[in-house]
Amino acid sequence: MNGLDWAVLIGYFGVMVAIGVWSHKRVDNVSDFFTAGGKMPWWLSGISHHMSGYSAVMFTGYAGIAYTYGVTSFITWSFPIALGIAIGSKLFAPRINRLRSRLHVASPLEYLKNRYDLPTQQALAWSGMLLKIVDVGAKWAAIATLLSVFTGVSLNQGIVITGAITAVYCTIGGLWADALTELGQFVIQLLAGVSMFVAVVLKLGDQHIGFLGAWDEPALHGHGKPLVGPYGTVFLLAFLFIKLFEYNGGMLNQAQRYMATGSAHQAERSARLSAILWLVWPVVLFFPMWMSPLLVHAQKPDGSDSYALMTEQLLPHGLLGLVIVGFFSHTMAMCSSDANAIAAVFTRDVAPVLSARARAWGERSGLVAARVTTVVFLALSMAVATQVNSPAFKDIITVVIKWVAGLMGPIAIPMMLGLLRAFRRSGPTAALTSWAAGLLAFWLVNYPVNWNVDGGVPLQYQVSVPLAVSLVLYVLIGYLKPEDTPERLAVIETVNTDGGAALAVPVSSGAGDDAAAATSPGGNVS
Repeated sequence: MNGLDWAVLIGYFGVMVAIGVWSHKRVDNVSDFFTAGGKMPWWLSGISHHMSGYSAVMFTGYAGIAYTYGVTSFITWSFPIALGIAIGSKLFAPRINRLRSRLHVASPLEYLKNRYDLPTQQALAWSGMLLKIVDVGAKWAAIATLLSVFTGVSLNQGIVITGAITAVYCTIGGLWADALTELGQFVIQLLAGVSMFVAVVLKLGDQHIGFLGAWDEPALHGHGKPLVGPYGTVFLLAFLFIKLFEYNGGMLNQAQRYMATGSAHQAERSARLSAILWLVWPVVLFFPMWMSPLLVHAQKPDGSDSYALMTEQLLPHGLLGLVIVGFFSHTMAMCSSDANAIAAVFTRDVAPVLSARARAWGERSGLVAARVTTVVFLALSMAVATQVNSPAFKDIITVVIKWVAGLMGPIAIPMMLGLLRAFRRSGPTAALTSWAAGLLAFWLVNYPVNWNVDGGVPLQYQVSVPLAVSLVLYVLIGYLKPEDTPERLAVIETVNTDGGAALAVPVSSGAGDDAAAATSPGGNVS
């Protein structure tokens, strides 16, 4: 990097902070901070939903998969995400929006107290927060790895730099700041992605390699096959189910985008836009990665540094800085949205159970608590990031694929399926049992069983078995031990219909305008 690249990077950071300061004016209460007050346009929500699913892991871990295996990186990652969101646009997006518009909640997990019971809500809240700390820690490590390639700064220095900038804008501006910065990041990603695509095509032309003829080169042997290596059919199907839950709200931050729109119909349009973007845009981003074996020799065994090496070699200064900004924008978009989601869960679902003072938070004190929680979450995730390459975590892609994908299912299944009429018989017994058994299955498959199987348990089973166990138990126990009380059925009906009076779920924090909503017509359901 030279002075021009640094100017682009510093200018980007400045713009992000400025957006946070501007967004601060639009945040008057907890609802504004966590759900944009339900005033976000559907197209902005859709772009934000799309961008909050990226991180620098795409340019490290998935770049390594593309370098090693080729197009399977798209077939087993962004394609199932696009399909999952498309399905969720009808199945989940409208219902999640009604959590805010009809149940008057600000956290995606807030309704679980009334859909199941308090222990279930707390189990899912605590496990979700802990998983997110690990997940975001992997994202910080990924962007710090890229930063070290370009600038030579240490891993820990890169984590502190990116984390501190993110903390400034997302803490003061809430979800509005997240969405607006993600819009800017989408534009940056567009420019950087197209620049890299063109640079690779031109470089291949210099080597007399055609756009389509490249696949016949020996270095790309087998790279055109959709399913290769550990990424086979079972992995693809498992990943589709995982992403169906994860990217429609199971990991919380995407659920907030649906909640932020003005109506259930707008939430559905938002999801459709995100699904289209996931289907089309990653092809442009992945093409340079698929071609990378023809242009660079990765220094790391997993090929995770291939994309960074390629950008250094192919792009002139200025454009190099823009691509680096693109790396930052991906990670900061996802991490800031995660921080906002976890702050919502803690301040709305966990703190009121732990403290009587939290139950009496007013509009101002609730907003202060939300901002403090955001900073604490970011600090904890940054601390975890320093340990991502330790023996316990292995490496970046292991954390993202195995830990997050494997543990997300047991947490998301009670939350997501609890919205649907088809699963109305499943109550707190089904939810808690499926959650606990899924976590136990993850530990067994990934550790004791994996240690005693020659060659280890295949990756597709490591990530799919916990979800399968949770899903089967959630449905089976609901059938054998139905707990569909009138109060729980009332919650389900409220999130499945637009007509009639809104049902007010008693909020846990008593903060500001949301506390007032708890006394609106419709009565309590607890």
